[in-house]
Amino acid sequence: MRRGLLALALVLLLGACSSPDDDQPAPMPSPDLSSPPRAVAIHPGPFRAGPFEPPAKGAYFGAWIKPDQLTHVGRLAAVGELEESMGRRLDFINTYRRFEQMMGTPSDEAFLSDGASLMISWATGDNRSILAGEHDDLIREQAKAIRKIKKPVMLRMRWEMDRPNLRATMWSGEDYIAAWRHVRKIFLAEKTENVSWVWCPTAEGFIRGDAPAFYPGDDQVDWTCVDVYAGFDFQPIGTLMGPFLEWAAQRPKPIVIGEFGVAKAWGSEQRAAWLKDAERTFKANRQIKAVAYFESDPEGNGPNQQFQLTGDKRAFRALKSLGRDPYFNP
Repeated sequence: MRRGLLALALVLLLGACSSPDDDQPAPMPSPDLSSPPRAVAIHPGPFRAGPFEPPAKGAYFGAWIKPDQLTHVGRLAAVGELEESMGRRLDFINTYRRFEQMMGTPSDEAFLSDGASLMISWATGDNRSILAGEHDDLIREQAKAIRKIKKPVMLRMRWEMDRPNLRATMWSGEDYIAAWRHVRKIFLAEKTENVSWVWCPTAEGFIRGDAPAFYPGDDQVDWTCVDVYAGFDFQPIGTLMGPFLEWAAQRPKPIVIGEFGVAKAWGSEQRAAWLKDAERTFKANRQIKAVAYFESDPEGNGPNQQFQLTGDKRAFRALKSLGRDPYFNP
């Protein structure tokens, strides 16, 4: 089913690839590929992961691909173009939803019908209004919509909750945790049992030290997660997410890298080196069971926050190498 939809979508929407970016001066420090990648002592398992089970060996490979148009056809076209360019299917697709934007869209159904899994990144609202019960009807409808999907999904409830610019709606770690538990109770009441709950702060939040205050607890979380970027700070990925990995190693949870990306500002050669280092680092930390690239140039962002690799041949080859590695094809 999905192949036919993708073919139609590709015919309708695909255009010429973007032009290569001009290389920027090489930043320092660059990833050191001559030494072993950073690794931490992982939790030995077994992992309690909820309905969405990690692979016994290796890690799933997925992505968010920003479509030209946020429509059913546009989403199919974006995924189809990346899969064709990489020469492989995605194991799972990261997709974003506003609080009120319903789950189980036609594109969700198309991806699922052809064997892909979903990681739904759900932008819930003000935590105190959630706790006051103002959104219970909406949450209940979302729970029903996910239940109708029937297949296991990963749900990232308000990912990157530790970002300073979200503090006005997150309020505090205690408020976020209470809201998380409130939403889970509604899902439980609706008998929505096909969700693996994914807790996903930023790598910067662990570097600052404030992310752990938002952790709902081992009894509430199925997968731990982190978003990590070489954006304004160009360092090896193991350095950027090292504090998170050390924290996660204390918990019997598989890890998903919810978003990772390297900015255009660093130039093709350094982007490729960073991605090669990412591949080595993911494989060295075998608690990491899924990774998703952020294939997007968000509107209004400068070159330090533009992460699309399509059109940058050298950097894209490095991502393609990662995606074709047998380790990421479990």
